[in-house]
Parts: sequence; C-alpha cells; structure tokens
Amino acid sequence: MNKQFKILGMTCSGCQATVEKKLNALEGVHAHVNLEKGIADLHMEKPYTLHQLQGQLGEDGPYQIVALDSTEKAKQVEIADSPSGKYICPMFCEGHDKTYNEKGRCPVCNMHLVPIESLKDIDHSMHVPSGTMKPSADNAGKYYCPMMCEGDKVYDEFGSCPVCGMNLEKIPALTLKVEYSCPMHPEIVQDKPGNCPICGMDLVANQVDDAGDEVYQNLLRKLWISVALTVPVFILAMGDMLPGAPVSQVISPKINGWIQLILTTPIVFYTCWMFFTRAWTSFKTWNLNMFSLIGLGAGAAYVYSIVALLFPQIFPDELIGHHGDVALYFESAAVILTLVLLGQVMEAKAHSKTNTAVKELIKLSPADAILVKDGQEKKISVSDIQIGDILRVRPGDKIPIDGTITEGSSSIDESMITGESIPMEKSEGDAVIGGTINGNQTFLMKAKHIGSETLLAQIIQLVNDASRSQAPIQKLTDRVSRIFVPIVIAIAIITFIVWYFSGIDNSTAFAFTNLLAVLIVACPCALGLATPMSVMVGIGKGAKSGILIKNAAALEKLQKVDTLIVDKTGTLTEGRPSVSGVTSGHEKFKENDVLQIAASINKSSSHPLAEAMVNKAKEHGLTLLDVTNFENISGKGVSGNIFHMSVLLGTRKLMEENGVVLPQHLQEEIVTAQKQGNSISILAIDQQYAGLLTIIDQVKATSAEAIKHIQAQGIDVYMFTGDNENTAQVVADKTYIKHIKANMLPGDKLNEIKKLQAQGKVVAMAGDGINDAPALTQADIGIAMGTGTDIAIQSSEITLVKGDLKGVNKAITLSHQMMRNVKQNLTFAFLYNVIGIPIAAGLLYPTFGMLMSPMIAAAAMSLSSVSVILNSLRLNSSSLEK
Repeated sequence: MNKQFKILGMTCSGCQATVEKKLNALEGVHAHVNLEKGIADLHMEKPYTLHQLQGQLGEDGPYQIVALDSTEKAKQVEIADSPSGKYICPMFCEGHDKTYNEKGRCPVCNMHLVPIESLKDIDHSMHVPSGTMKPSADNAGKYYCPMMCEGDKVYDEFGSCPVCGMNLEKIPALTLKVEYSCPMHPEIVQDKPGNCPICGMDLVANQVDDAGDEVYQNLLRKLWISVALTVPVFILAMGDMLPGAPVSQVISPKINGWIQLILTTPIVFYTCWMFFTRAWTSFKTWNLNMFSLIGLGAGAAYVYSIVALLFPQIFPDELIGHHGDVALYFESAAVILTLVLLGQVMEAKAHSKTNTAVKELIKLSPADAILVKDGQEKKISVSDIQIGDILRVRPGDKIPIDGTITEGSSSIDESMITGESIPMEKSEGDAVIGGTINGNQTFLMKAKHIGSETLLAQIIQLVNDASRSQAPIQKLTDRVSRIFVPIVIAIAIITFIVWYFSGIDNSTAFAFTNLLAVLIVACPCALGLATPMSVMVGIGKGAKSGILIKNAAALEKLQKVDTLIVDKTGTLTEGRPSVSGVTSGHEKFKENDVLQIAASINKSSSHPLAEAMVNKAKEHGLTLLDVTNFENISGKGVSGNIFHMSVLLGTRKLMEENGVVLPQHLQEEIVTAQKQGNSISILAIDQQYAGLLTIIDQVKATSAEAIKHIQAQGIDVYMFTGDNENTAQVVADKTYIKHIKANMLPGDKLNEIKKLQAQGKVVAMAGDGINDAPALTQADIGIAMGTGTDIAIQSSEITLVKGDLKGVNKAITLSHQMMRNVKQNLTFAFLYNVIGIPIAAGLLYPTFGMLMSPMIAAAAMSLSSVSVILNSLRLNSSSLEK
C-alpha cells in the first residue's frame, strides 16, 4: 500500500537522509522523503501504525511524522514530557539557546516544541551552530547557501556549500552606504555631512557602490575560458566529418589527440571542476541529479580518451579506426561541461537581480536630513537620527524617516508605498513615511521609527527574505536522472561482468572497454542541449513579442500557474490621472471654458491632478491664460486671478470656507462620481459655482480582454491594491475581476500571497510599483510592467515591455510551448541512449561480431544533437496569439 505523511522538524539534506534511512530500515517499507515539501512517500508491504512509524523516528526526537486526512490537515503528534522541564524548537528559529518551560508551539514557525534532551544525539554539523545568525541585514556582505542546506549558517568568504556543492551567495546590505565629499576638493572625504575645511562649501553625499556580484562574475569568467577552449576542441574532433577530412590533412591524428587533451584539461579541472564536486556529493548522499549524469558521462569520456590516447594497444581491434587510433571523446566532455556552465551563468545572473532590486530600494532613502534643535538647523546623516528628533522637510525633498507632522502641511507623493499616483494631503498629526516625496510646502516632523523599523527598511527586508524563501525549481532532467543514472550504472556493471566471464581472448580488455563505452554513450550530449536550446529559442521568441524573461525556471514554472495577482494602478489602469468629465455650472461658461480656466489656474501647480487638467486642455487645443496672485492652498486647492475674474479651484471644503454656495443636485453628482472612482475638483468664479471636473485613472483598453482570456484558461485572478474599496470595485467591475482586496500595504500583499501558496496555489503576480516589489519576489512568478519602476522590474522574473496584460497570455502560451519542446528534445536525447547503450554493451557482438564503432557513436551523437537543435528552432515559427 502507498501512503503519504508529513514530516516535521527537517531543516537540511542531512535531516532528509536521516529520516529516509530510519523509515527504510522498517521491514517491507520503501520510503522517499521530499525535503522541500516535507512529505514522505511510503510504500508498505504490511501496515504500520502512526505510533510505530513515530517510534522508528524516535518518540522524543526532533522529527515528527504526521498523518494527512482527506482535507490535507496535519494531525499533530503528541510530544512527551521533558525530564528537565525544558523545551526547544527543532527548527532552532530563535537559536540553540532559546528554551521554554512548557510544551507548546514555537512562536516563530508554529511547530511543536520538543524536549531539549531529544536533541542530544543530533549531528549539529548539519544544523545551525550556536551563535550563528540568520542571513539578514546584520550579516550583510557574508555568504549563505541558497539551498539553505545548513539552515541559516553564513560564511565570511565566497566558496561552495560543503553539503550540496552549490555556489554560496552574498547577503546584500540593506542600508545606504554614503560618503561626503567636497565638489571643489574631491580629496576631502568623510562619513558625515559638514563643511569643506579648505573652501567651506557644504559636502555632497555620494553613494558608495558595492562590488559586483562575485558569483556571477566568477562563473562568467570561467564560461569565457571554457568557450575559448571548447570551440577548437570541437573543430579538431569533428572537422574530419567534412568532405576531404580537412583536419587530418594538416594535423596528424596523434598530435590532434594531444592538442585536444591539453585544451580539455583546464575545462575539467578548473572551469567546470565544481560539477564533478557536486556529482561526487550526489553519489555520496545518493541524491542523484543532473550533476550525477554530467559527472559520470563527462568523467568517463575524459578518462577513456586519455587511456585511448596513451595506450591504444590495449583496445580490441574492433575499436581501432582506419587511422590505427582509438576514437577520442574529449569534445563530448568539453561541450557538455561548457553547456552546463552556460546554464549556471544564466541562473547566477537571475539570482543577482534580487541584490540589484535591493540596491535600488536602498537608493530611495535620502542620505541626510535637517535637524531642528534649540532653534538652530543642522544637516545630519540619516543614520544619526534619533527617535523624537524634530526634522525639517523642504519642498521637493524626500522624507528622511518615518514620523508625524508637528507643524505645517503638504501634499506627499506616497506612490512608492501605496502605488497610487495621486498625492496624499497631510497636515499636523498625520503620519509620514521615509523615502516618500514632499510636495510644494515645508513642514516639521518628529522621528518615530529609525533604522530597520522604518517601513522602507521593512520592504527591503521583505524583498530579501522572499527571494531566499523560494526553493530552486526542480529540473526535469534531475527527475529523469534519478531513474536514468542507476540504470546506466547497472548496465555498465553487468556489461563488465558478462564480458569478463565470456571466456574470449582479451576478456578483461573487452570488459573495461565496453564498460567505459556504455558510460560514454550515456554521456548526455543531446540531453545537455535539450533544455538550453529550447530555453534559448523560447527566451528569444519572447523578446520578439515584448516579453523579457530573465531565467529558464520562470518560463518553466509559468505553465503551472493557477492564480494570478494583479495590482491596480499602472497594471490594470494607465497609472496616471486624466480628466474623465467636465460639467459647466453656469450659463456664461461652456465646458471648454471651464476646462480652459481650470487648466490655466493649475499651470503653476505641480500636483498630478493639475497636470491632468493641463494635458486635457492641450488635447483640446486650448490656450492657457495668464494668472496673477496665484496661491496654492495646501490640501484644498488653488486660487488666483484671470483677467478681472477671481478663480477658486479645489475641494468642497475650500468652497465652503470661501462662501461659495453649491447647487443641491451637485451633492448627488459628487457622491456618484466618487463611487465611480473619480477625484473631484470644483471651479468657482467670483464666488459663484462655475463647473465640475472629474479626474480618474483610466483602465487600460486591453485590460478587460486580457483578464477574460486568462480566466478562460482556468486561472483565478485577484486584484490587490493600496487604493480604497470604492475605486477598487469600480476597476474590478470594468475588468471582470471577482476577487479584490483593497487598502493593502506591501507587507499585506506578500502575506496574502504566502497564504495562497500555503493552499497549494502556484501564484503569479503582475505589478509595476515599488510597493509591489516584495510581492513580486514572493510570488512563484513575478511579472513586471515595463512601464513601471526599475525596482519592480528587478524584483520580477518576467517583464512585459508594453505594460500590457495581454503579454501574460502570450507568456503562458510560450511556457507551454517551450516545455512541450523540451520534452520532445528529451525524447530524442534518450532515444539515442536507448539504442546506443545496448550496442555499446556488446549486444550485437554474438550475432554480428560488431562492437560500437567510434564513427557510428560519433554520427549517432551528432544526429541526436542536430535533431534537438532543429526541433528547438521550431519554436520560432509558433504563434503566441489565442
């Protein structure tokens, strides 16, 4: 019988191996444990109770086995009392020193606390050592394994993970590094604001650039070296397949072989040595993957070729070519290793995007602030601000820190947080957010949150944490390799045994030769091309269609998406306000007159609503009139004189304060317009109501059609927005979206996506703003509008150049086409292996006296690779329209 169980308490591959080993020790049980999902698949020849299985893992041990009922809810295992009375979280969420006096759940991860005695036998080398910190801002500049093999363990220097062999990644800094220098005397540099001691000028803040991504740069350098060495090896090996055998005319086969050896050796022992390290690790843990196959095949080809070059006389006559030499396979080893390295470079480039996004977010924070103390103003570094300090914020400046306004008022652009393009009017007592942009008024504020407590710092941390929380996508070739590698090894061993005991002359030589032939034929040359070629063509196809794809994993996973989250502003809507209606309220003025006067009085204002009116007037070819006595009335509107007219434009409150009487019917029109998501501006001339202008962020013309097509594919669509419920509902109705969540902060969006993922949903997120960055990173697939912010684009895996949601349809279609193409390529690749391996093992020798001819092997390998290439190129002719 087959059953699934949930395993709690696993933190690394060591835990996985321990649990799997203990369960497999039970009679009649074959267990496979998935670390990422925390699931154990058990094939049991006889029934075992949950209590018996738990006993096998240890009643008081750190691992808990949990039954899954029909609703997939875990039934928790009861934890025994602790003799010492102390309990600890088996995930070490709060370190090894944090203990509890009572049974319960960990406040961080919600797992059952276990008796501290149960951890005494754990191999702590596989867990986080005491005192090691989580990869957070405190560990900026250090390195960690992206597979989290050793929990949150960090390293001081770049290198490979000692558990899985993966390249370590650098933890980015989460704070702005600034130096201050004099523009006239650049040799004057210090870490705080001040004056130049030479000329007295104010020092200017300069951001300190971090070093480039070491992982990516290191791999890229090795790739170029590999390419430079592989190309001549390939030409030397395959050149004689051209008419006239041109290579042999110039270079003798013996010298040719030595040149190939010299060129291939640096690839094996320097640029691609890490793949052999990972292969060795995979065999030690028996967690077979693509690197197992690469290491086995490329290693066998390299060793075989060296032996054939040095000792050709030990090989049977059947393997001697017409030049009297044994065929070499250096080019197979070089090509496959270089192709795999190319894939690693692409993956490293994708990882570095997260660090780039974090750096872009950090740049949003200003470097300095103006401190007001004892009536004096002084420029200080933002890092020196203390809670309770009074700060002055000038017009156009970025707000330095989170706090509250103590004096004055202004309109503040909070689009980086809310995603909404219309500024918020703020006055005394209102909260302001660090990094947002002040409008055209100055005010004083009191610092409330500093350092990592600010909202911007929390957004940066969310982006960083979300990028690390996502496990790397499981490669299709890895899944195939788990089955294929053991089969190849078994066939190779059987081949050796059968030939060794065959009783023919030179049986030992035949045994070794054919064993290596099996391993060489299994070398995944076409398999190495199968995925990269499809991905390369697919990414190119996407780029031609306005879909920029950063990594193959995103394109692969897109086909599995069943839930799409869309932001409102800039994604469903245009992202900028525009005038949606103009109504005249006086017989003297026509609608164009109302628009002309409103645009004219607003031409000196920097408010986005003012810009919308000016743009509308220009569309209608209206001339803007001269304005005198212009005044910006913060939070309410503007006033001024045009010719002999006294003009007021703004809110209903502004009209009331100036004695403007509004018609009774206007109240109903305003309420109706606001329910439809409009902002309202009322025009009064000479203290009399003259007209009404409604401004709205228009829904993109293609949004509704795109959403309908996406839903037709069985994908649930949700709208997450920081805007109010009324406006959100209006946009949802226009775009046929049934699920909406309004008034959401960046952290709210991220947490909602986590909830959906916990339900087993594969989530894609489409957004365009800074406030979308954490959610874009947390989602299984982040899709950024090309018309949005650089940070949103850096935080996502896919960018739609035109900012059109129809691109999501095309991307999903492309994903299905690419994955279908990859599977076809894998079929071609394995068809070669299915035919070639038995021949290499000598299946035809008893009947036909034939062993695997080097020429046949080379031709078959080339044919397999060519078929993969041609099939991949078919993607270019496919259509993405539906």
